[in-house]
Amino acid sequence: MPSFISSKRMPAVTASAPGKIILFGEHAVVYGQPAIAVPVTQVQARCSVVANPTAPAGQVEIDAPDIGLKSTLEELPPTHPLALPIHLVREQLGIPAIPACRLRITSTIPIASGLGSGAAVSVAMARAISAFLGHPLTAEQVSSIAFRVDQTYHGTPSGIDNTVITYHQPIFFVRGEPFERLTLRHPFWIVIGNSGISSSTVTVVEEVRRRYQASPSSIEPILLAIGKIVRQARALLESDDPEQLGVLLTENHHKLQELGVSCPELDHLVQAALQNGALGAKLSGGGRGGNMIALVKEEKAAQVAEALRRAGAVSTLLTRVG
Repeated sequence: MPSFISSKRMPAVTASAPGKIILFGEHAVVYGQPAIAVPVTQVQARCSVVANPTAPAGQVEIDAPDIGLKSTLEELPPTHPLALPIHLVREQLGIPAIPACRLRITSTIPIASGLGSGAAVSVAMARAISAFLGHPLTAEQVSSIAFRVDQTYHGTPSGIDNTVITYHQPIFFVRGEPFERLTLRHPFWIVIGNSGISSSTVTVVEEVRRRYQASPSSIEPILLAIGKIVRQARALLESDDPEQLGVLLTENHHKLQELGVSCPELDHLVQAALQNGALGAKLSGGGRGGNMIALVKEEKAAQVAEALRRAGAVSTLLTRVG
């Protein structure tokens, strides 16, 4: 295993990771149904590591200006989301300590909005730190680290975020099974609308779990219907014109409404998109806030984005998938 190395001969290293959106299958994926997720490269988390040979041996300084954090590793709890990835990299590499260095972590991914900000930061950190140490981790190791961080803060994450962000590809995902990379026959355009409402995925997932435990006969058919929609969507993505995905997107949103994970603001944004040229629309992620997505023709993207802003979206983002 790697041994402790002096930081004096280590070059500066920077790594980044994209955001992600779930196209189909959120919440149902927790219960064994499939989901489809894709990376969003227009937003990124970034981690830079530079040696600090004048600092005390093993001192790791962490600067995260987006959240107003400036600290040393030893000052943070071991489970802090910006400390845990460092400890997990060290554990993975089997080294006693990280050489003295400075980490700068930035992100353009909105927090608590369903775009995978936490997993993206973990992925960027794991890649940058391991490369800085001269032993870059494999994608599987990076994904595992991001998943373990997610477990600490989300309890029972599906594994979608760490997977799609690490591998930077559209995926078809069933919990507990090897993920499948999707080859899209045609690219398509998605407008992402941010409701501006922060939402806790853990809280919403737990509420659905309580409803499921209280009345499985009323929730199970919804989950099965979402699973059917996801499989239909995969067939379209791999064979036909993605514009036909629009109907399935809207159907998926209706099922999420039945699960009780939407909110008036998201429903209003979905309706605004549909009334202004979107081919389909739905919430994306945990719900009760965060983002919604709209499938659009490229020439309609600006019109739909403007309609979303008028309807209350605090920001919009256009991403090309495939």
